Amino acid sequence: MILVTGGAGFIGSHIVDLLIEEGYEVLIIDNLTTGNKDNINPKAKFFNLDIKNNLRELKNKDIEAIIHQAAQINVRYSVKDPIYDANTNILGTINLLELAKDVDAKFIFASSVGIYGEPKYLPVDEDHSIEPLSPYGLSKYCGEEYIKLYHRLYGLEYCILRYSNVYGERQDPRGEAGVISIFIDKMLKNESPIIYGDGNQTRDFVYVKDVAKANLMALDWKNEIVNIGTGKEVSVNQLFNIIKEIVKFKGKPIYDKPREGEVYRIYLNIERAKKLGWKPEVELREGIEKVVKWMRGCGLRS
Repeated sequence: MILVTGGAGFIGSHIVDLLIEEGYEVLIIDNLTTGNKDNINPKAKFFNLDIKNNLRELKNKDIEAIIHQAAQINVRYSVKDPIYDANTNILGTINLLELAKDVDAKFIFASSVGIYGEPKYLPVDEDHSIEPLSPYGLSKYCGEEYIKLYHRLYGLEYCILRYSNVYGERQDPRGEAGVISIFIDKMLKNESPIIYGDGNQTRDFVYVKDVAKANLMALDWKNEIVNIGTGKEVSVNQLFNIIKEIVKFKGKPIYDKPREGEVYRIYLNIERAKKLGWKPEVELREGIEKVVKWMRGCGLRS
């Protein structure tokens, strides 16, 4: 049995779907703060729980692995309210580590490219220095360190996945969304999206189902820290133009001042993931086309 935290959320629900497709029995815990009931796979067992609360009712379950996706993911909100960010991302992770220790479960953790800070070299590999620019990035790194500590103290098996910018279906443009879903939503409504900064800042955009596959494979990876991205650098201006062409948007973006807590350029070295057998399979344009089709179909444009 696999426990997925945040299993009603954007990334977590895709992981749940893939696990069930592969024949696993799945438990979901999600407090539905940002998760969506519609994302919950009916074949999974759902518990409406907060990761910070007492999880004693799960201690009698035969849990072989915990895939921890639930988090406060908004970088700007973490700057505004670092205490809330830490309560969720650090204390919540410790609470789940206690559960993992008690039931002897492997721990797979969704970390973030945000831990690296402004890159000293590109592409960024797993040995890059850790200098986060936001409380969010720091809280994710604290989670990593607690996981390694539990490994040293209790022999906890783990895998830490450092995601780049994940996009795909079910990412709500009105919630804690990524730039791709926000841009698509705006352009489908014939509104100009806002680009913060000059638009030459870059990111590494990885498709959500590729990320789900990495989590599935991580069940067999032992005590690894692995970058999960595409190894490709794409500017926000390039991204705008790709979406503009797909959506057939006629307008231009609105440029605004840069936002604090965000790096200017970053993309990941994914050679370690490739050596472990994982690689991204969905190209950016193909992935964006899938998201546009989904957003048109589910009425998010209106």
